[in-house]
Amino acid sequence: MPRDIVAITGASSGIGKEFASRLAPTHDLILIARREERLRALAGEFERAYNTGTEVLVADLSAQDDLDRAAARIENEPRLVLLVNNAGFGTRGRFWEAPLESQQKMHRLHVMATLELTHAALRNMVPRDRGGIINVSSVSAYVRVPGTVSYAATKTWMNTLTEGVYLELRAMRSQVILQALCPGYTYSEFHDRLGVDREELDRRPGFWMTADEVVEASLEGLRRRKLFVIPGWRYRLLAAFLSKLPSGLRLQAEAIGGKLRSGQDEVRSETPKQVKAPE
Repeated sequence: MPRDIVAITGASSGIGKEFASRLAPTHDLILIARREERLRALAGEFERAYNTGTEVLVADLSAQDDLDRAAARIENEPRLVLLVNNAGFGTRGRFWEAPLESQQKMHRLHVMATLELTHAALRNMVPRDRGGIINVSSVSAYVRVPGTVSYAATKTWMNTLTEGVYLELRAMRSQVILQALCPGYTYSEFHDRLGVDREELDRRPGFWMTADEVVEASLEGLRRRKLFVIPGWRYRLLAAFLSKLPSGLRLQAEAIGGKLRSGQDEVRSETPKQVKAPE
């Protein structure tokens, strides 16, 4: 009997790869990312271990032609039960100093790709009244920090979209599930590309989580139909605290955090960081 299918973007590493590994024993997969060699290696691993049918879709979702191709595949897959919008990257540096091109590419990936793929998946799932979408956002949606302005803005938008669609589905009593997954610091290639060294990670052990922990929290939240999933009690406490502060106090707290972070960044480098192209 054919198995249900899960589509995952940014599937070649980090959180996306962990989602694929967790779901491969019970689902067939559509793995979407730029790095074909890594995707095919995963596909071979899953086929040998679990007899998983894995389709490799090589695409740069910040490019419109590739995005349209991925959206069409998702909209027309009759066995689709879950879409994980995970592809993403970040930049570091003051908004006006960080390269504009990289920030534009980030918005195309985080905003326009999430918009188009979510739209395609819902056109597939809503008529069947079955399925779910996980939009991998960030705790940055709750905590704005100078130096990551565009990144936080895209993740705030992602949370707003997810919540709005959730309300529309709830109003029509749809069984389709929406989730905004909001992890904090997660050990993955994301921070390697961003230029965060491992010594810095080790200085904040209570705030760093593994991709396995993040995905476990997400899938448990999906089973419970939770709209917002923030892995880690420290991050849940931080998001709850800041969201309840008057705007003036919240801005003061975020400004203090920004000064501390800016000081660390200036010690490491005098120029803004620009990351590689997204997965």
